[in-house]
Formats: sequence, structure tokens, C-alpha cells
Amino acid sequence: MTDNRPGFADYALLLVLGLVWGSSFLFIKFGVETIPAATLTLSRLAIAAVLLLIVARAMGQSLQWRKGLWIWLLLAALVGNALPFTLIAWGQEEIDSGVSAILMAVMPLSTLIMAHIFTADEKITAIKFVGVVLGFTGIAVLIGPDKLANLGSDVWRQLAVAGAATCYGLNAVISKQLIGQPPHAMVGWLMVLSALMVLPFALVRDQPWALNPSTVSLWSTLILSIFHTAIGTLMLFLIIRRQGATFFSQINFLIPVIGVFYGVTLLGEQLGSGAYVALALILIGIAVARYGAASTR
Repeated sequence: MTDNRPGFADYALLLVLGLVWGSSFLFIKFGVETIPAATLTLSRLAIAAVLLLIVARAMGQSLQWRKGLWIWLLLAALVGNALPFTLIAWGQEEIDSGVSAILMAVMPLSTLIMAHIFTADEKITAIKFVGVVLGFTGIAVLIGPDKLANLGSDVWRQLAVAGAATCYGLNAVISKQLIGQPPHAMVGWLMVLSALMVLPFALVRDQPWALNPSTVSLWSTLILSIFHTAIGTLMLFLIIRRQGATFFSQINFLIPVIGVFYGVTLLGEQLGSGAYVALALILIGIAVARYGAASTR
């Protein structure tokens, strides 16, 4: 019998991807200094699309067309890339990268809620519910009840990042409809569709031809495109192919912590004690929810 337990290479891949994706908030913060959110997202998606489609072509991959595929591709492009990328970039025009990293931990919790609503075999149990409550209590602590009671621009941007995490949760459910497609070709075309969705907003709202981006912002956009979007997505499929989605889901513990670490050490961000309490509550909530899911299985 073949031993398929995770080995050193699997954990190393997971850690490397966590380090890459955890740093995305850092580079987004650099990018939005002189490049507006929609244009940054458009550039990131377009460059990644070209790279992924080149790889797919070299590997001889192409989409396997079937009835209704376009609908699922469009939905996945919207909630998996176009909308969350833009919301995160818009949010980080005002809020710290560390706060964004913590807010993104909403993703696995929102996935549980979406799965409960849209699937028949992944309902919320009592243990999962406790995990979700703990996680969203952490979000309330992070934002602060006083700010929630008097919504200001900063809170709207924090809610935008949390909304992006919810988009990723919905996308986790939608993506089940794309299982079986060649991954490089599928993700490449998702990037193309996502870029086309963002294009009108970038042209009308940002007028990118009139921008004067800094060298730092341009390099940040290129790094986001190559490493965080194109290579990061390829690593995602590699890890899932080797050890499955459950093993991959552990990255949700890494990204918030790594994102906070980068923000504090490299950007000098000062997070209040409430942010660390919120981070602890969210991570405990994710752990409890994962335990509930494992117990159900």
C-alpha cells in the first residue's frame, strides 16, 4: 500500500506558497501608492493571463468545452479574481496591509456558510457554527464596535476586504463545477475573462493613460502578476494534486500571520492589541470549524 502522507516537500511547498501569498498585501500596498485599484488589478490579471496561457499552450492544454461551461467560468472569474482583487486593492488604498491579511482569514469561514447554502452534503454542524461565530467575533473586534456603529470610509474599506474574502468563499463552491478541466488552460482563461470585466472600470474611473506610476508601483505590479497570481496559482494546483484540498486548506492559518509579520517588520505598521486578539479569535475559529468538518467526515 502506497504511503501518501504529507512529507517534507509537501509542507515546504505549503510554506513557500504561504510566504508568497502572505506578502501579496505588502506589494498591493506598494502598488496602490501611485496606481489606482482597478488599473492595478487589470494589469495583474492581464500579465498573469498571458503567462498562464503560454504555459498551457506549451503543455498542450486546452479547455474541454461542455454545456454551461461559460456560465461557470464567468462566475468564477467574477468572484474568484475580478471582484476580490479590486476590493482588496481599493481597501488597501487606506488601511494597513496587516489588517487586510487578518480580514482575509474570513475566507474559510465564509466558505462554510456558502457550502451550507448551496450544497446538500456540507451543512453547518454545531461545532462548525461555533467556529464561524468565533471567527466573525474576531472581525468585529478588529474593526471595533464603535466604528461599526458609525461607519466611516476606513470601515467601508475594511468591509471591502472582508467582502473579498467572502467572494473567495463563494468561489470555492463555484469552482467545483470546473473540476476536470486542464488547470493551466482553465486558470489562464479565467484570468482573461477577469481582466475583461475590470477593463471598463479601469478605463472610465482611473484613465490609466494619464497616470504617472512610480518605479516601485510598477515593480510591485509585475511581482504580483508573476509570483502571486500566475506562479501562485500553479503552486496551488500542484499542492492539491499531491495532497488534496484539505491539506491545502491549512494555508489559511499561514497567510494572516505572515501578512501581519510583513506589515509590521517591513512597513513599520503599528497594530493595536485588538488586532492581535482578533487574529487569535479568527485562527481559533478556523481551527474549530476545520475540526467540525473533519468530525463530520
